[in-house]
Amino acid sequence: MRIAIVGIGYVGLVSAACFASLGVEVFCVDVDAEKIDGLRRGIIPIYEPGLEELVRQGTEAGRLHFGTSIADVLPHVEIVFSAVGTPPDEDGSADLRHVLSVARAIGEAMTDYCLVVTKSTVPVGTWQKVQAVIAEQQRQRGVSIPFDVASNPEFLKEGNAIRDFMMPDRVVVGVNTERAKELMTRLYKPILLNNFRVLFMDIPSAEMTKYAANAMLATRISFMNEVARLCEAVGANVSEVRKGMGADARIGSKFLYAGCGYGGSCFPKDVQAFIQTAREHGSRMQILEAVEAVNEAQKHVLFEKFVVHYGGQVKGRKVAVWGLAFKPETDDMRQAPSVVLIESLLQAGCEVAVFDPVAMDEARRYLGQRVRYAEDLYSSALDVDAIFHVTEWKAFRMPTWEVLRRSVREPLLIDGRNVFDREPVEAGFTLLQIGQ
Repeated sequence: MRIAIVGIGYVGLVSAACFASLGVEVFCVDVDAEKIDGLRRGIIPIYEPGLEELVRQGTEAGRLHFGTSIADVLPHVEIVFSAVGTPPDEDGSADLRHVLSVARAIGEAMTDYCLVVTKSTVPVGTWQKVQAVIAEQQRQRGVSIPFDVASNPEFLKEGNAIRDFMMPDRVVVGVNTERAKELMTRLYKPILLNNFRVLFMDIPSAEMTKYAANAMLATRISFMNEVARLCEAVGANVSEVRKGMGADARIGSKFLYAGCGYGGSCFPKDVQAFIQTAREHGSRMQILEAVEAVNEAQKHVLFEKFVVHYGGQVKGRKVAVWGLAFKPETDDMRQAPSVVLIESLLQAGCEVAVFDPVAMDEARRYLGQRVRYAEDLYSSALDVDAIFHVTEWKAFRMPTWEVLRRSVREPLLIDGRNVFDREPVEAGFTLLQIGQ
C-alpha cells in the first residue's frame, strides 16, 4: 500500500516512520526544503526516543521517501494524510490556513481517486471545509474526480509516541463512505491483527473526540492543582490525596499529579480551540475556561514560593532551573512552565542557569543569551540561592545531594513535580513542593 503524509512535523514524521516499519510505502511531503534535505541525509528535526533508528530503517528499505511537492506524489498513492500544524489564532481558535492550503494543492493536482485524511487536530466541521476547497479547485480545472475525506486524529504522547502508534488504546476514524472505511481498515490492519481496536464513527464525532479527550486530561491536571493549593492551605498532602482518589476504580490514577502546570503542543492550544469552537456555536465551555485559568496561574506557583521564601528580596539572586522541556523524553518547549518561570526570574533581576538533558538547543531559541547554559545539573547549581526542579527527567532523580549541598550558596530546592522525598532534606536542603 502507498500513502502520502503532508506535514513532516512531530505527528507526520512519527506516523510516516511507523507506517513504513509495517511495510507501507510512505511519501513524506513538506514545504520546508531544508528539513526535507536533512531527512534525506538522516538528520531528524525533533527528539523522540527510537525515531531516528526507525527513520533510518525505513529509508534504507526504500519505504520512506522525502519531497516537497504534493503534485509529484499524488499519482502514486491511495491515501493522503494531512498532518500540518494548526497553531492557535489570536482569538484562541485553530488556524486552518495550512490545512486548507494542503486541500487546495490536492484539488489542483489530483488525477485519480484518493482518500484525504485529516490527521491534524482540527475543530468540528473542518472536513466540510477541506471537501469544499478540493471540490472548488476541481471546478476551476473543469474536472470531476471522485475523492473522499476522513478524520483520523492522533493520540500520541511525546516521549512515548512510537509505542502509542504501534500499540494504541484505540484508533479513531471518522468516515462517511464504505470506500473510505475499507481503505482505512486495510491500512491499520497490520497493527491491530490480534485486537482490531479501530473505532469507526461519523467525521464530526471523530473531530470532536480528539478535543474532548485532551480537554478531559487537562481538566484532571488543573483539578489536582487546585486541590494542591487547598492542601497547602489546610495542611494536607496532595500526594496522599492522589493515592486515595486514584484507588477509586471510577477515577483511576492517571493525570492526577499536581505540579507547576501543563504545556506542550496539544493541551494548551486544544483547550483554547475547544473553548472558541463552543463560542462560535453559541455555547460556552465554562469548566474548560476555568481549567485554562488554573493552568496559567499554576505556571507562576514556583516563582511565588521563591519570592515568599526570601521575603520578596530576590533581586540579584542566582538560581538553577532543572528541566526546560514541557515533559520528559522530548525537547519540546512550547507553552512550557519553565519558560514562564525563567521569564519571571529574569524580570525580577535574578541570574539564571539552566540545564536539560535534550532541550538545550531548543532553549536557545526561546531564551537567547539571557541565561547561563550549564553542562550538567551540578555545574548549574554552583553558588546558587535556589534550585528549581521543573521537568521530571529520570536523570534528575538521584543526584549526589552532599555534593550539591557543598556547591550551592543557599540550600533551597523548589520541586515543581513532587519527585523528591527525604534525601535532599537529610542533606540539609529546604524542600518546597506542590500541595505539601
